[in-house]
Amino acid sequence: MRSTDRALARKQLDKRFNQIRSDDSLTRPPRGWVKAIRQALGMTTTQLATRLGVSQPRIIKIEKAEMEGSITLDSLKRAAQALDCQLVYALIPEKPLNEIVEDRARQLARERLAITGHHMALEAQSISPEDAKAQFEQLVSQIVEKAGSNLWKEER
Repeated sequence: MRSTDRALARKQLDKRFNQIRSDDSLTRPPRGWVKAIRQALGMTTTQLATRLGVSQPRIIKIEKAEMEGSITLDSLKRAAQALDCQLVYALIPEKPLNEIVEDRARQLARERLAITGHHMALEAQSISPEDAKAQFEQLVSQIVEKAGSNLWKEER
């Protein structure tokens, strides 16, 4: 994917994420979605077990696993279908995707310039703080512009 396409994709995803972030109704109920919906429908664990084709104790385990956050997506999907529901799954970044990319670019720029700065200091060729800041911002822009898989490559 080209860098311009990636930037557009980040912008479009961020618009969707902002809508989801502002919707508190998507927060999982304290007892979990499966149990909350089952009880709201007036369905017993035995009745849900029959619909799901499992034993009644398995429903208790499913509801407990959801509350603990250890349920598998497959189990949650099958439970949702048995409750005539649709499973909706999303990863919502803590902050806008462009901000995540820029933060990473700043980190990489600091690391790269620290090495360069060290060599220049050894050769008594330091630059002014203003020039250093301009060089830093230019490097950040270049890294963001080329942001691809190399952005996340960890040096070892």
